[in-house]
Amino acid sequence: MKYANTYQSLAQFGRELLNKKSLEEGLPLISEYAKTVIGADRCSIFIHDKVDHSFWTTLADGVDKIVISDDKGLVGFTLKEKKPILSNDPYSHPEFLSDVDKETGYLTQSVITAPVFTSKRDIIGVLQLINKENGFDKEDVRFMIFFAHYISGFLELTNVFAEKNKNL
Repeated sequence: MKYANTYQSLAQFGRELLNKKSLEEGLPLISEYAKTVIGADRCSIFIHDKVDHSFWTTLADGVDKIVISDDKGLVGFTLKEKKPILSNDPYSHPEFLSDVDKETGYLTQSVITAPVFTSKRDIIGVLQLINKENGFDKEDVRFMIFFAHYISGFLELTNVFAEKNKNL
């Protein structure tokens, strides 16, 4: 199992994540860890806005902020299917949005997504990794599912905390 040693490093990652008090502090740590472990070039963590029916991320390598409708792209397809999506040929996937590549000049060659569920089994976000040398595989999918569960509590709690502070 290629992730055997990785799970041991999760304890250290978890301790670091516990010290983060906001999405802005925690998302970069989550992104770097996921990219390093899986060997991806880029990571985005999309947060689902149920009210606006959209996904947003301020953490998309090479891009300031992305906002997309929650029924568009592989991220929207992940929401609809409620399961990970793996494509080592995204331009042939009917749900792939090539607009971001066109805007940034970055070429997506492989992509993997995983839904991040709340404690009530609602999707709070989607974890997306892009471009792994030789593509992603089924073990990467298993790790993404595990990792999405691992970070879900942090995302849910910081999101609830942010919403409460916004309404004060």
